Amino acid sequence: MAKSLFLAPTSLDSGLTSVCLGLFRALEREGVSVGFYKPFRQSVHRGEALHNDNRDSSVEFLKARSHFTPPDPIPLKQAQQLLNHGKADLLMETIVGEYQQVARDVDVVIIEGLVPDRSEAYIARLNVEVARNLGSEVILVSTPQNCSPAELDGELDFSGRLFAAPSDPDVIAVILNKVGEPEASGLGLDQKPPECAEVPDYHSGCKVFSSGRFQLLGQVPWQPQLLAPRVSDVARELAVPVLHEGQMLSRRVQRVSVCARSIRNMTDTLKPGTLMVTPGDREDIVVATAVAALTGVPLAGLMLTGGLMPDERVIDLCRRALDTGLPVLSAETNTYETAQRLANLSSAIPIDDPERIEEAMETVARQLDTQWLQEHLKVQRQRRLSPPAFRYQLSERARAAAKRIVLPEGCEPRTIQAAIICHQRRLAHCVLIGEPHEIHSVAASLGVEVPGDLEIIDPAEVRQRYVAPMVELRKHKGLTPDMAEAMLEDNVVLGTMMVAMDQADGLVSGAIHTTANTVRPALQLIKTHDNAKVVSSVFFMLLPQQVLVYGDCAINPDPNAEELADIAIQSAQSAEAFGIEPVVAMISYSTGESGSGEDVDKVREATRIARERRPDLLIDGPLQYDAAAIESVGKSKAPGSKVAGKATVFVFPDLNTGNTTYKAVQRSANVVSVGPMLQGLRKPVNDLSRGALVEDIVFTIALTAVQAKQVEDAGTA
Repeated sequence: MAKSLFLAPTSLDSGLTSVCLGLFRALEREGVSVGFYKPFRQSVHRGEALHNDNRDSSVEFLKARSHFTPPDPIPLKQAQQLLNHGKADLLMETIVGEYQQVARDVDVVIIEGLVPDRSEAYIARLNVEVARNLGSEVILVSTPQNCSPAELDGELDFSGRLFAAPSDPDVIAVILNKVGEPEASGLGLDQKPPECAEVPDYHSGCKVFSSGRFQLLGQVPWQPQLLAPRVSDVARELAVPVLHEGQMLSRRVQRVSVCARSIRNMTDTLKPGTLMVTPGDREDIVVATAVAALTGVPLAGLMLTGGLMPDERVIDLCRRALDTGLPVLSAETNTYETAQRLANLSSAIPIDDPERIEEAMETVARQLDTQWLQEHLKVQRQRRLSPPAFRYQLSERARAAAKRIVLPEGCEPRTIQAAIICHQRRLAHCVLIGEPHEIHSVAASLGVEVPGDLEIIDPAEVRQRYVAPMVELRKHKGLTPDMAEAMLEDNVVLGTMMVAMDQADGLVSGAIHTTANTVRPALQLIKTHDNAKVVSSVFFMLLPQQVLVYGDCAINPDPNAEELADIAIQSAQSAEAFGIEPVVAMISYSTGESGSGEDVDKVREATRIARERRPDLLIDGPLQYDAAAIESVGKSKAPGSKVAGKATVFVFPDLNTGNTTYKAVQRSANVVSVGPMLQGLRKPVNDLSRGALVEDIVFTIALTAVQAKQVEDAGTA
């Protein structure tokens, strides 16, 4: 599994893209298999022409400078619309899916975050959510500017605290960019090039570094040449006419000189890399600029303001100067407004400036402590599966399984909607049992249309063919044909027979039936598989930071120690099957040896049996819930436990405890729960809550499809 590093900027002009690509280059040189992912495309250029360019600079730079082709980012406005419409889960699932495509074949993925913007207050939190859902560690990217160590320490401390909630990702390091940058570092107006300020000792002066809280991964010095745009970039971003191209694709603007003075007072400004800005009717300045060009001064160019033009005779006089490659631009705005627009040019590197991005990548790569980073990445962390990652993996596995899932409640509105969604997403081949006219009528009332190739079975037409097979299955219980025909009037029984006869791979019911109505036919007709001592259930609890497994919360009222051990092993297997690293906590009112009594002794014995049967699994108990779930409590109450504080699978001692806990967490914390998913049957049958939402049914169908694939694989092993 690839490690991921999320780079989060602390300010607007941090040079995030250059740092991300420089880190990519540095790790690649060390022989690390590295990928790159940018979830969102965010416009950082102010020019209209660049704003309308749908290409992303980071992606385009990597395509041109490496072997790697990252996926195209989601436009930030599109992401915002999804958030505004309450579709944050769908957005995160998409991001997780794209990330996993990148992470599939590499060891480390660099993730470029969003640049903070005062007008978009949600951006900082969105960075946190993405980093958390991708299981990333965070590297802050900051520009000290003229901050003292104490001021920078406060800024980094604040930025780090944005990620500091217990469920949020860890900030491991900081990259300081543009270190030594002077206060006026843009395109200077009528001034000497700013000199680099003396660099304070940030490593010793900032507590976040000296205390070891964050690693100072690198200090990238400020280099003015990296900020110098080409004249063509200026023309494009300001959207001004080009009167003479000259060498505008190669000449770079180091500074701007606004000239409205006499020639003798402006000669000092006629220096290499200077863009001369003057009203178009100041012909004396135009001629002076031409003379400088003719004498070999490589000026950046000439900008004529106010929409004015020199006399044609003056232009003819200066024509030889144009032959030296001097670019000439025009602006309709007056000199002051033009100068202000130039001063506010974006420092972002344009997509078509490979020379500048190459130099920026090299500058960053040389300054990074890649040895420390490689050592850090070797540290194994417990893998936490986030809810979007869980839903994405579940959907992908269901699609790959391509199983036939029967839905006996075929006329129920939510079930119809869920079947249509599963059909559209190709999560399963759904079979609705119900009278076709009624199903289409319900769909029409919902404003949806049942696809023509979505299978519908009229129970009246097929019921009779299952009577004899059902009698054969239950003859030892004295079942007669008349009794079987009567039982098959219940569509749940009919659907269960389809599964039992291998005409369907699994069943989902419970939207309008009780758990007993769904489970009893499965126990009678499908029965348990050979290795199961009991049929049990798990819920997948989609907490904000990770997915946990709760078992058994729906089936067994009071399992004995051996049954409880079986539930623990089944639950661990279910967790592992759905991408969750199983760390099993056997829950009780007591931790370790601190309590006694029949109930806690049962949990202690179940733990012993489970460990004996599966010594390869991390299982510990008895543990109180807080000791199992919270690391600090676990260290205090069970300091020697490898499970305490890290549990992902919670096995409850009885149905009363399990069902109460799952509902309390679900309702009090507004947590989505998927399930119950039944364990131990020969073929999968899953129950729904009667309050299930359409999306709950969709994911339960997907769960059932994945279970069916596992049953198939186990049978052929």
